[in-house]
Amino acid sequence: MSILGSIFTWWDGATIGTTLFSARNGTCVGEDDFGNRYFTAKKTGKRWVIYNGSNDASRVPPEWHGWLHGTYEGLPSETLPPKRDWEKEATGNLTGTPQAYRPSGALEKGGKRAGATGDYESWSPEA
Repeated sequence: MSILGSIFTWWDGATIGTTLFSARNGTCVGEDDFGNRYFTAKKTGKRWVIYNGSNDASRVPPEWHGWLHGTYEGLPSETLPPKRDWEKEATGNLTGTPQAYRPSGALEKGGKRAGATGDYESWSPEA
């Protein structure tokens, strides 16, 4: 991101103010697979994340989300058990992207719904 971009855009990565605040008042305690960096305040213990790319909270993995919200004190690598073979990787919010879930009746899939099966009877006030 350009210098002007980092001064004026808060929605696409950390601003210069956040970066300076993090460097001066915080200690980097870890980084996740997405490149997001996690900090604690030197004096108060407050926790925060500096995103690698757009500021989208769904890009924080579950283990770091728990740490950010104080669910456990230690870092995820120290506190949580090792990942199981059957566990899936966390994904971001796919809403609004081509990978988003669209059921068969959705307009993006042609908008054709299956016909009624006959087990539905509409309500009428006279009945």
